[in-house]
Amino acid sequence: MPAPDTSVHDLAHLAARLTLSKRAEDVILLDLRDLEGVCDYFVLATGQSEVQTRAIADAVDEGMRARGIRPWHVEGYEARRWILLDYVDFVVHVFHARAREYYLLDKLWGDAHRETVAD
Repeated sequence: MPAPDTSVHDLAHLAARLTLSKRAEDVILLDLRDLEGVCDYFVLATGQSEVQTRAIADAVDEGMRARGIRPWHVEGYEARRWILLDYVDFVVHVFHARAREYYLLDKLWGDAHRETVAD
């Protein structure tokens, strides 16, 4: 389990940083707390291939599990176009570049505060 003083923001930011370990691009943390969202934060990350997309999702999953945090639900892992790791208070979305352009989740939640996460 995470330390009791670990905030949801810190955990979401950690997940975002884990995507960078596999060279994810355009990594953004969306703060949904002031909106009527399904969770507090979205992490959005992009891979340029299906192999990279899966590697990014694996890096997040393994990094969070190493800290005793498991996703409540995972979707899209086999298809590798849009992989969703749901940690209840935050959700990590790992997109193939074309899927991110198609679904435009960034624009759908355009009112959310955005934080770019980079190395």
